[in-house]
Amino acid sequence: MSRRRINARIGATLAFAGLLGLGLMNPLSTGASAQSSERPTSTVVETTNGKVKGGSRTNYDQWLGIPYAASPTAAQRWTAPKPAAKWKGVRDATRFSDRCAQPSGWDPGYENPTTTEDCLALNVYVPEGTKGRLPVLVWIHGGGYFGGAGQDTDPRKFVEQTGSVVVTVNYRLGPLGFLNLPELRTESANGAGNYGLLDQQAALRWVQSNITNFGGNPKNVTIAGQSAGASSVCAQLASPTAKGLFARAGIMSGSCGIQSAAAGETQSRAFVKEIGCSTASDVLACLRAKPASAIVAAQQKAAVRPSLGGAAFPTDPAVAVGTGKFNRVPVVLGQTNSERGLSTFQNYDYLGKPMTAAQYETEVRGAYGANADKVLAEYPLSAYKTPGEAWTSAQNGSTSYARQQLMGTLSRWTPTYAYEFAESDTPHFTSIFLIQQKSETARNFPFGGAIHVDDLGYIWNYLGQTMPYDDDQLELSEQMIRYWGRFAATGDPNGTRTPAWPKYSTRTGALMSLSACDTAPSSGASPAACSKVSTRFDEEHNLDFWKSLSP
Repeated sequence: MSRRRINARIGATLAFAGLLGLGLMNPLSTGASAQSSERPTSTVVETTNGKVKGGSRTNYDQWLGIPYAASPTAAQRWTAPKPAAKWKGVRDATRFSDRCAQPSGWDPGYENPTTTEDCLALNVYVPEGTKGRLPVLVWIHGGGYFGGAGQDTDPRKFVEQTGSVVVTVNYRLGPLGFLNLPELRTESANGAGNYGLLDQQAALRWVQSNITNFGGNPKNVTIAGQSAGASSVCAQLASPTAKGLFARAGIMSGSCGIQSAAAGETQSRAFVKEIGCSTASDVLACLRAKPASAIVAAQQKAAVRPSLGGAAFPTDPAVAVGTGKFNRVPVVLGQTNSERGLSTFQNYDYLGKPMTAAQYETEVRGAYGANADKVLAEYPLSAYKTPGEAWTSAQNGSTSYARQQLMGTLSRWTPTYAYEFAESDTPHFTSIFLIQQKSETARNFPFGGAIHVDDLGYIWNYLGQTMPYDDDQLELSEQMIRYWGRFAATGDPNGTRTPAWPKYSTRTGALMSLSACDTAPSSGASPAACSKVSTRFDEEHNLDFWKSLSP
């Protein structure tokens, strides 16, 4: 890193921390925005359920907390989403809905558990002076299928720069979203194991029916997500009932795959036992009588993730993509260059207990089975400063190999644009920054590059945070928004003033490496050279080794 960038980073980070302390960094807490003469005089919009009144901001309008499905409570708990009730008059749409029930987390705003279930709502953001039908991007949040909400994403800079409509969505999480029991399958043929994924489809159907009135084009919808949101996108690619609901897909730091119904039932049975309903004469009645607080508490000891089942998700997305039997739309797909650095930090150093040599071997043997000895030989502790670094490096390699396989598989059937976010110098989100200020163990953790979620701040404000990027990183942000905006509009990220981004091909393995350059006068670099096509993905992640292993 250059001295200029180091000094800029220190100053920006200190200023950032000061603003956090003053409570000035949350864009949702600002006062009334100036009015533009081009903005429509009213933010009242007709939907299929009734009229909604949103709010105007400086360069965009927003409608928050619009219900797209009925409240999944009481007898509707663990049923497929049903249409929201109609209302009379004009419904206020200036506040977010409640988040879906979930445990507490380390991110700002998630300090306490959430126990609300009436949460199936979405948010619509439209650029000012909207005329005609605009491209629509529907964002599906991440959070491991047990946390997060649509409101985590503030897409204002994306909306302003690209002229796109953005929709963010809540969906059911944890056991409330993914419980899979034979009793549920007897009750209904659809939903068990994937209620939360069906919620996403219900939101997409709402978009098809309503987005025209907000200025969007229902025939030009992109679905995109990060982490569990990205895996959700791949699930929708494979879903027969999602056909026609979107025209493009973005998969950021996610995989393609859903566990079997049998595996989901095993997880669900463990949850039923944990919550105290396993011996009940009517298991479903027992479960539906439990308060959301008990469900959230029990899931922390017995997690439940999505599983296959019903007409919507009959086939593992990995199989569907591999055989070409999926909704073939253009795809943008990629990752950060140190994806697994975050999980090592979260599971060890964040807790004040760095990984030991014994734990490293245990983790490797648990993850790689019959190949464990080869992995231990390829990533010996002697080659790294700490066991945590060795584990991160090995995990980055195997994760990158899986992503490369997915890139190649998708590119066989549909136009695929692959990338790696390689801005290793990027600041991390507030959650990590504040933790590191309190703990020397956390402060000294070597992340090894750009970690899981580091790329999100370059596309929009995330969790109410405006990141302390330096000038070159702000240039990268502008570039990435252009790429993603063009892809959402046309299915091709290419255009003027950005490096050419080729379609992915297994023949070349070329992908777009996204990073900022140091444009200090002495460097001689220019912003146009920041990101570039790279064919070094294999080398950088030691993929020849991972290719050599047994399946």
